[in-house]
Amino acid sequence: MNGEGLGRSLGVVVGGSLSKGIDVKLDEGVSVEELAEGRYVTVQGERRRFFGLITDVGLGSLDPSLPLTSPDPFTAKVLSGTGTFGTARVVPYLTLSGDATSMLEGPQPAKTIPAHFSCVREATPRDVELVFGTEDKDRFAIGNPLDLEAKVCLDMPAMVKRSTGVFGKTGTGKTFLTRLLLIGILQKGAARSLVFDMHNEYGWSGRSEDHGRVKGLKQLFPSQVRVFTLDEAHARLQQVAVDYVVRIGYGEVEPEDIELLSETLGLNERQMEAVHRLAGRFGDGWLARVLALAGREEAEGRAEQIGEHGATLAAVWRRLAALGRLSFLTPQEGAGDSVKKVLGYIDSGMSVVLEFGRYENELAYLLVANILTRRLHELYRERVARAMAGEGAEPQPLVIAIEEAHKFLSPRLATQTIFGTIAREMRKFNVTLLVIDQRPSGIDEEVMSQVGTKLICHLDNDRDIDSVLAGVSGKGELRTVLARLHPKRQALILGHAVPMPVVVQVREYGSPASYRELGYLEPAEKKALVERDINEFWPKE
Repeated sequence: MNGEGLGRSLGVVVGGSLSKGIDVKLDEGVSVEELAEGRYVTVQGERRRFFGLITDVGLGSLDPSLPLTSPDPFTAKVLSGTGTFGTARVVPYLTLSGDATSMLEGPQPAKTIPAHFSCVREATPRDVELVFGTEDKDRFAIGNPLDLEAKVCLDMPAMVKRSTGVFGKTGTGKTFLTRLLLIGILQKGAARSLVFDMHNEYGWSGRSEDHGRVKGLKQLFPSQVRVFTLDEAHARLQQVAVDYVVRIGYGEVEPEDIELLSETLGLNERQMEAVHRLAGRFGDGWLARVLALAGREEAEGRAEQIGEHGATLAAVWRRLAALGRLSFLTPQEGAGDSVKKVLGYIDSGMSVVLEFGRYENELAYLLVANILTRRLHELYRERVARAMAGEGAEPQPLVIAIEEAHKFLSPRLATQTIFGTIAREMRKFNVTLLVIDQRPSGIDEEVMSQVGTKLICHLDNDRDIDSVLAGVSGKGELRTVLARLHPKRQALILGHAVPMPVVVQVREYGSPASYRELGYLEPAEKKALVERDINEFWPKE
């Protein structure tokens, strides 16, 4: 392999191993201050080119006594690069040999390391393109590698085949990154999306990092996105046109939904047992009967008739009364129609964003997301089963996006909620998850092991870092990279959507230029295009 198109030399390999990475002695003119953990580099071996990440930088010297001395500036300058030098640790993830077959197949996982004195170089845009490809019908540019103007692309069809996770502390840009992922799914047609938009960030518009407004999915893809809401009054106040107002009937709330809300509502184990007994006794009408009680006195008075302990029934009534204050819950049937509406739009190739309006609280979010997803999943299972029996086509692949994911997927609840079921089933029924969370350590370990692609923003809690890197090869080296991510708009990406771990500066979003890159046209531009087409097909005489 020749040296054409190679980046600037950084140093040479002087040691290391496949399990720990290779040790690099930096060239005389290269300062450790210009190298950052997570930087993407290449290593030119005797027969192969290796692609890897810098996972550590350090200082070295030939004289062991040198650290005990304090040389004058002239001596320090003389020793620099000879007696003293910079070092770096590089983990090679992929390799590419110089033969034609290798070039056609692309980089493969590294199973060896480069020889002594192999040259370590800055990566070039061409190196990034070789590994991550270029934007096309399947690949979506998510950002740039550190210190390099080149596009890192995600393989969107590969990403949606398994669940995806976006993790990071509050304020690190998870919403920003999630919005881009949803745009990529839409743009490449990899799947349809159902987004439970707790804070009204994805539908018509959202907030930017400087608290301004940015365009949501509906403005960018008006023919592919439908906006649902729980709060029609809030949508009207915000002047947002919605396509459907979601209503859920009392009869569609099951004890399993209340189980998910037990901590939020303050229901203890005895009270939850009473809920299950009430549902068994009264069927779909159990919640309506409880909410119809006039107060504690009536609850205690009716307890013997219903067959419950008076104090227990009164406590259940008092805690479930919070559900009666949710105006989208009605005595009539509602969720079934909402699910049919969602499924109808998905069948026609559209995605749905459900905005919660003023109901930006845990109670409404957990209840609605669980009920709608459970019913939707039941329909998907039926459709897949019929398709396997030759009775119709399989449903469109669906990605369900949920925030505060640890509330649905904690070790206590993961085996009980529909979201835990979906995560474990992977793509068996054409449904996967996009989970967004600031506390990944709160998510069940088995569920985390099924997350195929992880986009990790800044984390500083040891348990959270251990959780997102569990089962990842070379997690010790990646741990230090992750701990030093910039707290804004940087992410470590690893898993099925990328061939190797990479740290990216997330692409800009919110300016007119960024909208144009994503295919958005201003209304005046759309009108001009329509007029041009009219003149082209029906020219005036």
